[in-house]
Amino acid sequence: MEREIVLPGQLLSENKTDSGPGTYVKDGKVYSLLYGIKNTRNKIAVIPFSGKYIPSGKDFVIGTVIEVTPSNWIFDIGSPYDGLLHVSEYPKRVESDRMPGIMDVGDSALLRVKDVNPSMKVELSMRERGLKPLKVGRIIEVVPARVPRVIGHGGSMVSMLKKETGCEIFVGQNGRIWINGNDSDLDHLTEAIEMIMQQSHTTGLTERVCQFLRNEKDVADAEESIDAEEDLAEEEEAEDEDESEIAEDTYRKVDALLDETDE
Repeated sequence: MEREIVLPGQLLSENKTDSGPGTYVKDGKVYSLLYGIKNTRNKIAVIPFSGKYIPSGKDFVIGTVIEVTPSNWIFDIGSPYDGLLHVSEYPKRVESDRMPGIMDVGDSALLRVKDVNPSMKVELSMRERGLKPLKVGRIIEVVPARVPRVIGHGGSMVSMLKKETGCEIFVGQNGRIWINGNDSDLDHLTEAIEMIMQQSHTTGLTERVCQFLRNEKDVADAEESIDAEEDLAEEEEAEDEDESEIAEDTYRKVDALLDETDE
């Protein structure tokens, strides 16, 4: 069963008390403010299909350094507003002249939004377990509004993704996802995340994505088994050739001895 897709201005309810995020009230009725998915779990809300990330306190994000000042790393966090990581919010004491050696322009990191003031100054922190500069892995960008589908209810989707692929996953609320593992598993995980983005408006998605990953694993295991059998066959063929060469060499030596005996 697919969830209802609604358009801006579409009537959602005759009762103004049903109005939630992504809606507006006019003449006592509730209308959609956005193009997105209708959610009626509590009040009526509309989850947008697209839109820029707006930072909020306590959000986990993935940022990319765009400038290093004597006391701050300035990050692009996929928002109209840049994020500032003060040197004091780095997990270890760092002297100003060593900051570019820790993180320089173009480097990425796992971060948390410490505070956002009324003028939208975004302060970041890395003083929590698991937050760090990124040296390995891949970063995938998705629509920020669809991040909840990657996480799932109570973390169900992301937990399944980790279990089925064996990869590390960090989901930023700003629509950036860091994944780390072997190349084959990363490829399968990337395909699974793309599948979530394409089918985010449908129900039963976690089960379908899980089945997709298991099918991919079965195919990979079968290919690995075939490769192993081919390698074994090549080894056995090489051994047979070696044995054949040894046998021929032995026959030549025996023939030479017999010739010497006849003489």
